[in-house]
Amino acid sequence: MQGVIETGLFSVQQNEFIDHCLDLLKPLGLPHAKRMFGGHGLYLDGLFIAIIADEQLFLKTDVPTRAAFEAAGCQPFTYLAQGKVMQMNYWSVPADAMECPAQMLPWARLALEAALRARAAKTPAPRRKRAVVRL
Repeated sequence: MQGVIETGLFSVQQNEFIDHCLDLLKPLGLPHAKRMFGGHGLYLDGLFIAIIADEQLFLKTDVPTRAAFEAAGCQPFTYLAQGKVMQMNYWSVPADAMECPAQMLPWARLALEAALRARAAKTPAPRRKRAVVRL
């Protein structure tokens, strides 16, 4: 099994690229692709760690991991919104990392670490007290 790709119509070429990206991530867990905003989001064991846009993989980064991506010459994921270029915390990977899972592993680990920190930083919503109905 290549990994999981959720429904949606996309070309065979896109499907092959997505499958390739999922294969690269397998050493770290169960990869899963979900169609979103004209591209795909990639999840690893339920954590959102990457974006595929225009046949390019972008991994999740944060302050502690971004410098490694910058030093390797990677580029941030950007998009145009209301005439402004917007940048997200997702960066391309070095070309050699796309060659095999062993070369992707250190980069995917950085993305997984960033995703785990992001999840830990989220504060849980306050629990609502239920009204007690007394008869």
